[in-house]
Amino acid sequence: MKTNKQKKQQGFTLIELMIVVAVIGVLSAVAIPAYKNYVKKSEAAAGMGTVRALLTNIDMYIQENGSFPATDNLAELGASAGMNTLGKIALTQDGSVSEAGSVAFNFGTNATLNNTNITYTRSASGWSCNNTTGQTIKICD
Repeated sequence: MKTNKQKKQQGFTLIELMIVVAVIGVLSAVAIPAYKNYVKKSEAAAGMGTVRALLTNIDMYIQENGSFPATDNLAELGASAGMNTLGKIALTQDGSVSEAGSVAFNFGTNATLNNTNITYTRSASGWSCNNTTGQTIKICD
């Protein structure tokens, strides 16, 4: 008489484990570049937010003093050059018109957007934005 004994499964086979490793590899190959792109976009948004927060303060300064703030006047605007750890803020006066100038956020070594910037320039027609980050920023195109 033949008896049919069922074996209990003791663990995973090598093929099953290799399939799991392959699936994880494919998922990470897609996820890592998407995450890096997300980090760049969020850094660009943070730099832009830092600069945009100063635009009203600069306009108020111009109304009160009649000229664009000097490079070392960030404290009078309620700011500091290093108020964002991703980079530095820089003010530049336009010598031809006293109320014109620019404020830039220059990304530093802490950012993946190193050596790029977001610049807002004030002229007689208002503020305009220039972006060298390579990221699409809706307000600054």
